[in-house]
Amino acid sequence: MKKIILLVAVAIFSVNASYSNKPFWGKTGHRTVGEIASKYLDEDTAKAIADLLDGESLASASTYGDDIKSDKNYNKFYQWHYVNFPFDTKYSDSEKAKKGDLIMGIETCIRIIKDKKNTRENRVLYLKMLIHFIGDLHQPLHVGRGEDKGGNDIKVTWFYKKSNIHRVWDSDMIDRYKMSYTELANNVKRLSDSEAKAIQSGSLMDWVIESQNLSKKVYASVKMGDKLSYKYAYKHFGTVKEQLQKGGLRLAKILNEIMK
Repeated sequence: MKKIILLVAVAIFSVNASYSNKPFWGKTGHRTVGEIASKYLDEDTAKAIADLLDGESLASASTYGDDIKSDKNYNKFYQWHYVNFPFDTKYSDSEKAKKGDLIMGIETCIRIIKDKKNTRENRVLYLKMLIHFIGDLHQPLHVGRGEDKGGNDIKVTWFYKKSNIHRVWDSDMIDRYKMSYTELANNVKRLSDSEAKAIQSGSLMDWVIESQNLSKKVYASVKMGDKLSYKYAYKHFGTVKEQLQKGGLRLAKILNEIMK
């Protein structure tokens, strides 16, 4: 009996330890991006996506990129969730990851989805991955420093519980507010048409640099061992919501362009 209890305890610890280091928006964050995007789709785009996803919503499909991480058949996608290159340098001049990165991942997804000669199965897979990766792009520490694993190695406490700054931005702040993804999507800033178009403007690389510049501010906001709680959430949760909204708007822009 003691052996069984010990094995269960070890298994639970292993799952928690592994989960704490996974680099992604939490499910609520990804679903919020998908829900916001759905509000900005052209009618034809919405129909094409509904056909490919068999009626599954963008919000539902948005977590697929993380759900498959336990399947070794999809290991090639693991490094596509983030990109690390030295601050204040050009991505084009940086050494590229051998197994790819977030930028390459997004570009690959777009290319495969656009080409209707690809199989339906492939287009569906890469559509789900694209939805996820655009969400990842707008979590600033996905364009953070490689040496600290995008902030995963910067240990802090969040309301007296062990965490790290990456996880704080991924899910801790969002979970603290206990909103569903639909509540979050309905409580971002109301934008005029011109404001929405301004957010959607620019290239993929412009958005990458924007996220990297924000990651610098995130790094500057904390140091190893900080005890974070109400004050940090009050100061930064607005930025989290802005990033979720930008992710949704830009995902919609890309989908409207490639699903024609």
